[in-house]
Amino acid sequence: MIENVFYQAETQGHFEYYALGDLRLESGETLRDAKLAYRTFGTLNADKTNAILVTTWFSGTGKIMEDVYVGEDHALDPNKYFIIVVDQLGSGVSTSPQNNPAPQTMGKFPKLSIGDDVQAQHRLLTELFKISKLVLIVGGSMGGQQVYEWAVTYPDMVERAAPIAATARISLHQKVFVQALEEAIKSDPAWQNGWYSCGLEVREGMDRLAKIVATLGWSHEFYQEKRWASVLGMSSLDDFINGVMKAYFEPMDPNVLLCEMHKWQRADVGRHTDGNLAEALARITAKTCVMPISHDLFFPPDECEQDCKLIAGATVRVIETKEGHMGLNGFEPNYMAQVDSHLKDLLNA
Repeated sequence: MIENVFYQAETQGHFEYYALGDLRLESGETLRDAKLAYRTFGTLNADKTNAILVTTWFSGTGKIMEDVYVGEDHALDPNKYFIIVVDQLGSGVSTSPQNNPAPQTMGKFPKLSIGDDVQAQHRLLTELFKISKLVLIVGGSMGGQQVYEWAVTYPDMVERAAPIAATARISLHQKVFVQALEEAIKSDPAWQNGWYSCGLEVREGMDRLAKIVATLGWSHEFYQEKRWASVLGMSSLDDFINGVMKAYFEPMDPNVLLCEMHKWQRADVGRHTDGNLAEALARITAKTCVMPISHDLFFPPDECEQDCKLIAGATVRVIETKEGHMGLNGFEPNYMAQVDSHLKDLLNA
């Protein structure tokens, strides 16, 4: 267990914990005294019919979702809805490798799944807030994988679903990519099998990870058109790699990222139906809007569209941005304008 200010309130802003107690995991192990971090916006109405759940992505926390996606000028308007932003387990803010006491700490933190996240979130909603219906669940990337898991696992509870830049089953291409990220961290001798005394000790591995993410996280056009200068204001390619990519990952905890990678690599709702993805997605009854990002190299639009075809009544709305997968962070103003427009249409459907 180590101190990391990046995951604490002084960096992440105000959030609360819901005590889950002992959480039985899909792996068969039990996560002891688990806590789920969440933040809320707006007011839950008397009949509890205005709740929206927002999920988080790899390396992301509830803070980025609050800052970019929630507000009275967005579709996720707290004047209309009760919005719950939840940090996935193992993401640094909820119970995670670096903040959990022995014996389930650091290198001995249990292996988690997307299903474990959704089980914990379901308990938060039903036990704490007594919510039985969600107007909408929305999330990007790994957050979108959680959206699919929710819609398949609890179809009667999800009225609308909006997976952004995500697929219902991880591709083989991504499995290899994520394996490279894992090896980037573990190849640093300072990692010490997860028993470092400070995440900054693993800087070389984290820097390698950052550069690998830079290759597919951003589109070809982002580099060819030097959008790191025009959109992000960086003075050179090196300035971008050092000042954006490496700086982004540096304060994070390596074991946290490895925990999330384990979940990312195994995301597949088809496991509920003996590997039959079509049968799993046929369980979805929610009004579903699949939102790929046009230049995404992680979750290409054609892969997202294939999922959409397997969901009754689902629609596809492609978000146009040359920032690729990293467009999720809202760097380009037109990105959020598109997301808000599509979400408003879905909420009005």
